[in-house]
Amino acid sequence: MTLLNRKNAFIVTQSIKKLKADERTWALNKCDFKNLYDDTNTDISNLPYDDKGIYYKEIPYTPRELHQRLIVVYSPKYARYQKTIREKQIERAKCMLSDGTAKRTSKNPNDPRRFIKKIAVTNDGEIANIHDLLDNEKIENEALYDGLYAVSTDLLDDEVSDIIHVSEGRWEIEECFRIMKTDFEARPVFLQKEIRIKAHFLTCFLALILYRCIEQKMNKRYTCTEILGTIRNMNFATVQEQGYIPLYKRTAITDELHHIFGFSTDFQFITKREMRNIQKKSKGR
Repeated sequence: MTLLNRKNAFIVTQSIKKLKADERTWALNKCDFKNLYDDTNTDISNLPYDDKGIYYKEIPYTPRELHQRLIVVYSPKYARYQKTIREKQIERAKCMLSDGTAKRTSKNPNDPRRFIKKIAVTNDGEIANIHDLLDNEKIENEALYDGLYAVSTDLLDDEVSDIIHVSEGRWEIEECFRIMKTDFEARPVFLQKEIRIKAHFLTCFLALILYRCIEQKMNKRYTCTEILGTIRNMNFATVQEQGYIPLYKRTAITDELHHIFGFSTDFQFITKREMRNIQKKSKGR
């Protein structure tokens, strides 16, 4: 049953990329925004780098004969976050090009390989050679949407600030679902027994809670991929039943994890007794 048939009020995400051409052009135009707090007209291209405001603009929106408002929101803080994430992904894409791992496939929409394109080069009509290159056009196109998101709503008389507040809470929920599906592989479920299916989702949910706690303790300075990748690579080798040798490389993230949780495992050699003490300390926290 649709929202229209049920006559429910709604606030839903509207993909800017999927808007009609004229509406998309309007949304991406950096002029005619208003400051959420005092409604002053603002050209968001002239904002200082460290601006922390929220800006919006809106137009009537009537798809399928349903009167709505289309609200486009711009957050400089969110734009900086997206730019930082993309720059790190571009660096990873460059590494993939240099070490030859760019040919692997991935279904993750945030995978750095999306910035790699293939071109076919022929010499005098001979069989084409396939080359992987950095897709600068895709990078520039993605940057156009930094800090921007849109919502549509049939709440025609409500304050924009109230609508944006509700929408921001939804973004956090959607991100949790994305992390559960892509990073913790909650779906698809390759199980049949109900008890095992429940155990699978419970494990994924607990992993999400632990990740969020770590993310908060690290003040959200690192991406989900960086944190989880670091933790998953913190492996050890057993040395003749005497102790352990760390196999991971020390980084800023491992240093911060050690500092936050009060233990250190990047020594040259860790005895079994020392490892048991670390485990006890971790359980105590």
